[in-house]
Amino acid sequence: MTSTASPLATLAKESETTFILALFVDLTGKPCAKLVPVEAVEELAREGVGFAGYAAGAMGQEPKDPDIMAIPDPASFTPVPFVKEGLALVHCDPHVEGEPWRFAPRVILRRMIERAAERDLSVYLGAEIEYFLVAKDERGALVTADPSDSAARPCYDARGVTRMFDHLASVSTAMNQLGWGNYANDHEDGNGQFEQNFDYADVLTTADRVITARYLISMLAEQRGMTATFMPKPFGDRTGSGLHMHLSLWKDDEPLFPAADDPRGLGLSELAYQAIAGVLEHASALQALVAPTVNSYKRTGAVATTSGASWAPRVPTYGGNDRTHLVRVPDGNRIELRGGDGSANPYLAAAGAIGAVLDGVERRLDPGAPGGSDDADRAPLPLTLLHAVEALEADPAVSGVLDSVGPDVARYFADLKREEFFTWHSQVSAWEVDHYLTAF
Repeated sequence: MTSTASPLATLAKESETTFILALFVDLTGKPCAKLVPVEAVEELAREGVGFAGYAAGAMGQEPKDPDIMAIPDPASFTPVPFVKEGLALVHCDPHVEGEPWRFAPRVILRRMIERAAERDLSVYLGAEIEYFLVAKDERGALVTADPSDSAARPCYDARGVTRMFDHLASVSTAMNQLGWGNYANDHEDGNGQFEQNFDYADVLTTADRVITARYLISMLAEQRGMTATFMPKPFGDRTGSGLHMHLSLWKDDEPLFPAADDPRGLGLSELAYQAIAGVLEHASALQALVAPTVNSYKRTGAVATTSGASWAPRVPTYGGNDRTHLVRVPDGNRIELRGGDGSANPYLAAAGAIGAVLDGVERRLDPGAPGGSDDADRAPLPLTLLHAVEALEADPAVSGVLDSVGPDVARYFADLKREEFFTWHSQVSAWEVDHYLTAF
C-alpha cells in the first residue's frame, strides 16, 4: 500500500484482511453482499460494487433498471475472522446513477439522522437481540437445538446457558474483540431462546451492529450444526423474540432525557415525555416497521405462553420499570420501545422511531400520566400485519419517514407487505383442516 491508500484499504491492511463482504440490506432486512478480494479494495473504495437491484430483493427496482452501486462506509469496517480467517465486512450505502437510493434502508436512516441534527439533536440507541437456536428432527419438524432444554420455566437457567457455553462464548468473544462491549448473555423465556447484549452507540452504529450480530450469530451457530433464527414466533406456545430498542436524545454530548425534578416520577425531562408521546401517537403505524411480518402478530397477539407470559405489548401505554408497556422507562436516561421483534429491519425500525419522536417533540405532545397496560383510553396495537400496513398508510409522519429520501417508498413497502399478508392468507393451514374438514 502507498501513503495515498484509501481509509478502507488501510483498515484492510491493518487487520490482515484478505476478503471483504460489501454488504447492504433490502427493505425486508435480507443481507446482500459481494465477496471482494483485498486486491480490489481500492476499486471498491472508489466506485463501490454493483448489484442487479431486482435480483437482490425488495429494493424498488425492476429487471430493466440500472445497477445499484453499494458504496462502502469505512467507519463500519468490521473484521470477522471468527467466521473465516481473513474475512471482514463493510456496510454500504446503495446508490443508483450517483445518487443515494431512496429505497435503501441505511440511506433512509441517514436521512432521519440528518433531520434530528437539523434540530441540534443526536440519537443514541441500544438494541436487545433475542433469537432461538433450533434444529430439525428426523421428520423435519422444528425442535430446540439443545434437547435437554425442556424446563417449564427456562429463563435465566444456569444449566441451559452452560450447555450452550461454546456458542454463547464465541459470540461474546467476537463482540468484545470488535469493541462492542458485550456485557451479558442469557437464556431467555422460551426453550432454546437466548439474548446477547452490547453497549449502546449512535443510532447508525447500533443498526449496523444489529445486522452484523445477526450474521455472526447465524454463522457461528451453523458451525456447530444449529440454526439461529430471529423469526418472531417460531413456536406457537413459547415466548416470541423481540428487538427492544433503548433510545435517547443528546445535544453537545449531553443527554437530554434525565431530569432531577419530574412531577410524574420517572426522572424524565419534558422533552423525553414529548418523545414518548410521539411514539404512542404513531404506535400503530410504527408496528409495520418494527413488527413487519405475518409471524410478528403471533407474538404481539399472544395472551400467554407455557412459561406464563408473552412479554409482548398489546396496548400503546408507557410507564416505569414495567415490561408490560409498549414504552418502558428503566431509568431517566432512556426509553425502551418494546414493540419490535426479531424480524425488524433495524434501519427502518430506528428511522421510524426517530420520525415518531421528532413529531412528538415538534408538536410538544403530552403522553398523559403513566398508565397500565389495560388503559381503556388507548386503542390496541394492530392485530395483524394487514392492520399495521393500513395504519402506516394512514399516518403521514411514519409513511413520510419511508419517503424521506424520495417518493413512492412507503407505497412500495405497503404493497410488499400487503402481498406478503395475502400470500400467507391464501395457504390452507392444519388448523383449518382440523376445524372445518367435518364440521358441516
